[in-house]
Amino acid sequence: MFSLSELREAHDVVQKALRPTPAFAWPLLAARLGTEVVVKHENHQPTGAFKVRGGLTYCDALVRREPAARGIISATRGNHGQSLAFAGRRFGLAVTIVVPHGNSSEKNAAMRALGADLIEHGTDFQAAREEAMRLAEAGGLHMVPSFHRDLVCGVASYALELLAERPDLDVLYVPIGQGSGICGCIAARDALGLKTEIVGVQAAGAPAYALSFGAGRAVATTSADTFADGMATRAPDAEAVAVIAQGASRVVLVSDDEIAEAIRAYWTDTHNLAEGAGGAPLAAAMKERARLAGRKVGLVLSGGNIDFGLFQRRVAAAPKAAAA
Repeated sequence: MFSLSELREAHDVVQKALRPTPAFAWPLLAARLGTEVVVKHENHQPTGAFKVRGGLTYCDALVRREPAARGIISATRGNHGQSLAFAGRRFGLAVTIVVPHGNSSEKNAAMRALGADLIEHGTDFQAAREEAMRLAEAGGLHMVPSFHRDLVCGVASYALELLAERPDLDVLYVPIGQGSGICGCIAARDALGLKTEIVGVQAAGAPAYALSFGAGRAVATTSADTFADGMATRAPDAEAVAVIAQGASRVVLVSDDEIAEAIRAYWTDTHNLAEGAGGAPLAAAMKERARLAGRKVGLVLSGGNIDFGLFQRRVAAAPKAAAA
């Protein structure tokens, strides 16, 4: 997808606004999985998630390509919107974000605090995306997609950091929302000439990319039923599917209960809070523990933006419910 020089140039853009995030090896996680584990902490970003990297490179390319651009619009469940709001403020762009009704109240508040004009529409991400496209055409705004080459190039900077530091990783588990994260990992691995196995992770209730991976083409679903909003997509991007099909080894499905268990494990073993998508890679590794013996494992903790109420209902309360 990208040459190493392209990825390094994108990383330079990102580094003007952000510091590299840490990659820590946690002993308790190693004991839990029975092998060496390294976590890439994108939850330590100022927006709480990895997507801010892509927002910066996308807006940088946009203002250079279209210097007269004044406003952008996009749809999100939260992290993509925060990314664009953060980057838009830095590049002098007005930002409008469309979210579905019932979206994370804390992510909505964060986007507004970063200066975004927030619009609620529809019941899921796909409905919000269709409305954003309509508003872009009606209002002459630049529509930012959820998957685009400029986004992926920026997002790949976290994988470039991780794999340059730990080229010995045998396998890397990555959550899939609209695909920029896993495609960025594939791009960085290939540009660095490494053999690290890339494994995608999706929620069992939102399996569009897993189905697409199996079919070798984009397969949409009629629903995306998961509390992990960062993975709650039902219309895969065909370009992302093509990259994943060629560069990933498999896509693992994990249940919401398994994701909640992984979020608890992150808290007890590292005292880091993960959102649903951020916990999913650990959930997949826990599910595949038997095949990981003797292998060096990387986990992308993609974000920590989980609402407190949701955490109470789906994560903190779960052990008590199980005991009852």
